[in-house]
Amino acid sequence: MEQAPVAETRPYHHGDLRRALVEAGRRLLEAEGGSDLSLRAVAREAGVSPAAPYHHFRDKNELLDALAMEGWDQLGDQMRAALAEAEVGRDRLVTLGVAYVRFSRMNPAIYRVMFACSQNNETMPEKLRDEGAYRLVCDTLIESGLDPEDETGLELAAIAVWCAAHGVAEMVGFKEFAPLQAHLGGEEAFLRALFSQLDIFRPHLVAQAV
Repeated sequence: MEQAPVAETRPYHHGDLRRALVEAGRRLLEAEGGSDLSLRAVAREAGVSPAAPYHHFRDKNELLDALAMEGWDQLGDQMRAALAEAEVGRDRLVTLGVAYVRFSRMNPAIYRVMFACSQNNETMPEKLRDEGAYRLVCDTLIESGLDPEDETGLELAAIAVWCAAHGVAEMVGFKEFAPLQAHLGGEEAFLRALFSQLDIFRPHLVAQAV
């Protein structure tokens, strides 16, 4: 674990230092994959002193948590935007699944951090549960026919949808799928067809799936 330097060697002049550090961490993740990510490297990327990050992050893990939360926020925004363009009552769960996989494909480094930081959490962050991507999944399941009063059934269905989308995200890049993707008209068409094969993504069957 990194230890905070005793004193700063030079001042920093960021109006929002925390934001600058998170953005620097994101750039390093995308450029280098995060294997060598450190608070010292992030400080250097942000152009601040080695001690500056410790005003906001106790250690590298806290910075990774902040990067993960930014990823969750961005995922929620992209899923929400995809739903806004989807027809009401038609393939909305499929639309969420496609948006989820496209996010993972466009942001592989932050996507890995999001799940690495979530594995050992005993509870989901309130923001994610109440207004983020998870909430969007639950609300769309309710639109599809699930009883909102059946909290256990709703949670199981949301987990099932999430696991299915995560599995597709992990495998969609396999080269053996390329001919089928080409036959169907590209990756998005392939994803829509794939999710449509899963009962949990079919609005008329979702209520029976749990």
